[in-house]
Amino acid sequence: MEDRRLLEHEDHAERRHVATIADEFYEGFVTVEQIKQPAVSIFGSARIDDEHPAYAAARTVGHGFAERGFAVVTGGGPGAMEAANRGAKEGGGLSVGFNIELPHEQYANPYLDIELTFRHFYARKTMFVKAAEGFVIFPGGFGTMDELFESLTLIQTGKVLNFPVVLFDSDYWAGLLDWIRSRLLTEGMISRDDVELLVVTDDAAEAVETVVGAYEERHARALTEAGSPAAAEKADAQ
Repeated sequence: MEDRRLLEHEDHAERRHVATIADEFYEGFVTVEQIKQPAVSIFGSARIDDEHPAYAAARTVGHGFAERGFAVVTGGGPGAMEAANRGAKEGGGLSVGFNIELPHEQYANPYLDIELTFRHFYARKTMFVKAAEGFVIFPGGFGTMDELFESLTLIQTGKVLNFPVVLFDSDYWAGLLDWIRSRLLTEGMISRDDVELLVVTDDAAEAVETVVGAYEERHARALTEAGSPAAAEKADAQ
């Protein structure tokens, strides 16, 4: 794979590689522009089947977001991603998949209205954030954890604002959250405010409302600020 060759210094085609990355980012931005409504990015394991409780939950959550006028963005593959996209389609919403080329080919699920396959994880992850008003994260493995901690880092460092992160299935996440509190927080690696960045729930309606409510609050605040005397004076000056 191209990334592996670059990281292992097997060639010196850095300039060509940078151009490829730039093209992929541009294609991603153009694809995100096709989403003409607020959206949520939903993550979870590709390894679960439709008999798994997380599949049913992700399907319900995807349906709930569609009913509230939100597009659903996933990694476009099977498992929890398929469930969320399926729920979005069944709810009459827009279903988006940002897939990734892998050595063990990850196939696209059949419930996508908009689909784009990436070669580079970093370009793909940027689109998950750019497209979304928040994340809902179902049980998953390393890839799911990557998305979780990258989102927390972006919020912690102020790169994204008003961006809720919802962990679905309190039992699954309990051990990780206990470790975060007992080690990271206790040893001063993070602040108490950082712990509060996460919303944990077992309720599909709460997962949907957390993201939709944050979006509506931010949108209302922006409208209020746009109508303020200070904003009017600024507009007149321009």
